[in-house]
Amino acid sequence: MFKLISIELYKIFSKGRTYIGIGAIVIIVLSIVLGAYFEGEEILDFAIMNLKDTFIFEGKLINGYFIGYLVLNTLWIHIPILVALVAGDLLAGEANSGTFRVILTRPISRTKLLIAKFIAGWAYVLVLVLLMALLSLGLGLIVFGKGDLVVFRNNLSIFSSDDLIWRFACAFGYGILTMTTVAALAYFLSAFAENSIGPIIGSIAIIIGITIISTVGYTLLRPINKFLFTTYLPSWQLFFEFDLNIAKIIRAVAIQIAYIFVFLSITFFYFRKKDILT
Repeated sequence: MFKLISIELYKIFSKGRTYIGIGAIVIIVLSIVLGAYFEGEEILDFAIMNLKDTFIFEGKLINGYFIGYLVLNTLWIHIPILVALVAGDLLAGEANSGTFRVILTRPISRTKLLIAKFIAGWAYVLVLVLLMALLSLGLGLIVFGKGDLVVFRNNLSIFSSDDLIWRFACAFGYGILTMTTVAALAYFLSAFAENSIGPIIGSIAIIIGITIISTVGYTLLRPINKFLFTTYLPSWQLFFEFDLNIAKIIRAVAIQIAYIFVFLSITFFYFRKKDILT
């Protein structure tokens, strides 16, 4: 199995599209760091303009943890596209190139092949999210140093620098879980396609479409919104609350795991019975 996973990893990292995601992460993080370096104070002053009469802010509000928090906000917007670029090609790419029959002539089962491919795709998810975490926090702390984190959501929250490492670890860990769901969706669509374009565009369209529909028609879709995995993509924000809502966190994690299980179960069931014609 390890050798099979190694082969699939080689296939992934020998394709140019794989490095689009890595390059995009670097560009996103650098853009945010440079933007905060040159315009950060002006943006922050505008954001807290209405609070200056009530609160006195001291210390470095623009710091490495603030950069990490800004980068986290791109996790559920940009990263699904980058994940779909690779995960949507895992099965459809083989069908398009006509190599499935050759692969399956080896003494391996379809189940093992599916497991190896998804693990390799999941490894790519790890690379993207961990690269985002290391770059954002690493560069942020090097350029801006440490400091407390000011979070503006429903209310104003200020977290001590000593209370942030575990929050970021949990937030990026949850990010890995949500992007695994996206990878499972693209992988699922890839099993039904003969070309990788369909699964890639399809998974992105599903995520964007459901998000728009559930946002615009929130009242009408309220009964089912709580069951949609897209509803919980930004739930990493739950780790940046003083009083953690454990029930919400457990529900968000459970929804993601349930969708991963469903997507992969259907993929395995269909592909094991699929007639391979190429």
